[in-house]
Amino acid sequence: MYPNPGAAYAPPAPSAPAAPSAPAYGVVPGYEDYMGGGGAGGFVPPPAPLHPVPSPDGPPGPVDWNIPSISEAEAKNAFLEYASSNCCYSSAPATDGVITSMQSFNTYRYRLETFTESRTTEWKTEPYTGQNLDSGPAPAPPPWAVHVQVPEMFKDKEDNVKVPNTSTVKGCHVCSETGQTRCEQCNGTGKKQCTVCSGSGKRLSETCDTCSGTGHESCMACFGNGLEKCKTCDGTKQIVTFINLKVEWKNNLEDYVAQQASGMNIEYLSSVTGKRLFQDEQYMVYPVFGFPDPNLSQASEKMVQEHQSKFGQSSRIHKQKHTIELIPITKVNYSWKDNPHIYYVFGNELQVSADDYPATCCCCTIM
Repeated sequence: MYPNPGAAYAPPAPSAPAAPSAPAYGVVPGYEDYMGGGGAGGFVPPPAPLHPVPSPDGPPGPVDWNIPSISEAEAKNAFLEYASSNCCYSSAPATDGVITSMQSFNTYRYRLETFTESRTTEWKTEPYTGQNLDSGPAPAPPPWAVHVQVPEMFKDKEDNVKVPNTSTVKGCHVCSETGQTRCEQCNGTGKKQCTVCSGSGKRLSETCDTCSGTGHESCMACFGNGLEKCKTCDGTKQIVTFINLKVEWKNNLEDYVAQQASGMNIEYLSSVTGKRLFQDEQYMVYPVFGFPDPNLSQASEKMVQEHQSKFGQSSRIHKQKHTIELIPITKVNYSWKDNPHIYYVFGNELQVSADDYPATCCCCTIM
C-alpha cells in the first residue's frame, strides 16, 4: 500500500458570510391577503362574473339522423391499414380473411368545455443592473386589475406578469452583498479530487504528475479561489424584489358517451370524431334539454351545473362550449382459417380495433 499524500490535505475554505433564507420582502397595500411568508404567494379569488346568466338552449334543430354505413371494401381497407401499421401483426388475416357480416351501431358523445383563468401571486427577484423600475407613488393595481392579454379560447396557456409599482431594490440576501458565494463544485475549497489518479496521488506506481502527488487539483469552476459569482444577483450585489402574477388559462374538458350495444370499448372513441349534430358557445351555456336520448340530456344538466359551480369559485370563466356528435361504429364479423373473429371500424377516421387479432408475434425488431 502506498501512502496517500492527499488524504491529510484539506485546504481551508474561504470565509463566506452566512446567507439569510430570504430577502426582507415589504408589504404591498392590497396584497396582504395573497402574499405568504418566505416569498410564497397565494391564490387570488376570482371577481364576480361580468356576464349575464345564460338563457336556456332548446333541443338541437332538424338533424339528418341517417349516417351512411361503410361499404365492405372500406371495412377491408381499414383493416389492412390497421394490420400493416403494427409490426407484430401478420397481414394474412386482413388479406385473406372473409367478411361474413357487418352491423352498424351509433353512439352519441356529449362534450362540455369550460375555458377558465386563474391567478396566483408570489414574490420574485432578479439581478439589479440599473434598469428602470416601475415603482412610483401610484398604488399597485389589484391582482385582477392587472391587464393580461387573453389567449386563443379553449387553449391552455400560462403567463407571468410583473405587478406594476411593486419593485424595490435591495441588497442581495444570498451573498450578503459581496457578489460571490461558495463554489458549489468544490464546496469552497478551491480543490477537487484529481481526475487522473482518482485522489490516490499515484499513477502506475509513480507519483501522479497532474496533481504532484497531492491527490487534488485546482477547481476549474472557480479557478481555485473557492468562490463563484452569485447566481441570485449575477454578481451585482443588489437585487430587485417584485410581485409576480402567475396567470393560468385552462380548457377543462369532459365527455359523456351514451351506452352502445356494439361491445366495443368506448375508451377507443376518444381518438376519433363523429358527425356533429349540435354546438353552442357562449359565456355560460345552458344544459341541452329535449334531446331524443334522455340520458344525454341528464348528463348535460349535471355536467353544466358541476362546471359552473366548481370553476366559478376557483377561477374566472371566460367561455363555455358544448357539442353533441354522432359517432358511427361498424362491427365486422369475419372468418380466417375457418375460425370466426371480430373487429370494429369507428369514427369519421375509420379507425380499427381488433382485440383478438389472430396472427401476432413478439419478434419485432427496430431496424
